[in-house]
Amino acid sequence: MTAQIIDGKALSAQLRTEVAQRAATLTAQGTKPGLAVVLVGDNQASQVYVRNKVKACEDVGFHSVLEKYDASMTEAELLARVDALNNDPSIHGILVQLPLPKHIDDHKVIEAISPLKDVDGFHVASAGALMVGEVGFKACTPYGCMKMLESIGMKDLRGKHAVVIGRSNIVGKPMAMMLLAANATVTITHSGTADLAAMTRQADIVVAAVGKVNVLTADMIKPGAVVIDVGMNRNAEGKLCGDVDYDGCKDVAGYITPVPGGVGPMTITMLLVNTMEAAERTAAAR
Repeated sequence: MTAQIIDGKALSAQLRTEVAQRAATLTAQGTKPGLAVVLVGDNQASQVYVRNKVKACEDVGFHSVLEKYDASMTEAELLARVDALNNDPSIHGILVQLPLPKHIDDHKVIEAISPLKDVDGFHVASAGALMVGEVGFKACTPYGCMKMLESIGMKDLRGKHAVVIGRSNIVGKPMAMMLLAANATVTITHSGTADLAAMTRQADIVVAAVGKVNVLTADMIKPGAVVIDVGMNRNAEGKLCGDVDYDGCKDVAGYITPVPGGVGPMTITMLLVNTMEAAERTAAAR
């Protein structure tokens, strides 16, 4: 068996086309979707991410604002900028790029963003909405993973056992909640799990999201399982890789996501989807 590849680039392109069409319709009705991206400091990886996000906005016809500040910016100054963006009617989504300089409290800044504009899905109100099944913004990376499952016909996961490796607030926990909402039976595993392989061998779906090379190997999955690799690492040769031993697992799994070209492109796409939804909600509320 050789696994079918879930192509994140192709699915992302399809979803972005749909977002562009929705954006054009809403713009014609008088509301142009707007996203503000705030970058504090000179973290090189963050600069690349921010540039890609702004370009993605422009490509689908959004109004985008990029605010760059020196690492010396104070927490109070950043909170004031967030407050101003909360009150800017041309901005429907606010993204403060993490990590922030050490003297700024990430959590305090995230919580300062209006839940109505929390398109990253990191606010406690967004997490709470996901937990209880109310309308809110879903964290972009797990939201993208769910879209990938839908693309292979796995929208209703009733009767499926999903194992999530990782318990972060950004991926692991919201991933588990989204799988649960889709009727999967969900097991969350992490560094305190005694026998990870015993769990993953039972799984119809495995989502690996811990940032550790080869945390999931071929002997740890059952034949035909769906393997979603959220990891982004560098191997001993400096080559980009995920959390999954791709070469080994692709000969056992039924479906698998590659790194790069899998979950990665979907994360920014779901940011666009969330911003689009925020703009549509704002327009509908008028």
